Amino acid sequence: MIHKLADVQATNIGNETKIWQFCVVLEKAIIGENCNINSHVLIENDVVIGNNVTVKCGVQLWDGLRVEESVFIGPNVTFTNDLLPRSKQYPEEFKKTVLKKGASIGANATILCGNTIGEYAMIGAGAVVTKSVGDYELWVGNPAKHVGYVSIKGDILDLNLKSKKSGLQYLKDKEGKI
Repeated sequence: MIHKLADVQATNIGNETKIWQFCVVLEKAIIGENCNINSHVLIENDVVIGNNVTVKCGVQLWDGLRVEESVFIGPNVTFTNDLLPRSKQYPEEFKKTVLKKGASIGANATILCGNTIGEYAMIGAGAVVTKSVGDYELWVGNPAKHVGYVSIKGDILDLNLKSKKSGLQYLKDKEGKI
């Protein structure tokens, strides 16, 4: 479903993906299946979005962004793709930023380019991420700091992998999954 008030030039869009009003999707963008692209979103040409991704309102996805499957991008999240921007001066190639499978980015967070947000990692609302984030890590603040972990199911853990809610102690498996 593409809303009649969206400007979608891309043709590589998966089945069951919804693109809402006032979105602009440039010609070479790739969007997977079953995604929900909310209103007022801009997606540039060199952007790849996996399956089952949610992009909330007011987000701009700039050239160089790679979004793996089942990622949540909250409202008004800001991404960059050039650490030294100047008007009418463009780098030969924009820095790549990768959001790994299952990552969640809270509202109004800022993600500086060239970083990777790990699998199932969670970035708190308003955080400013200036470096790469590991799998299952919870980062908050400005600049963002690693303050804990998050299980696949969303249970918040302290730095010792103990649940703040249930008191249960979690363990990492051989692959580092929590």
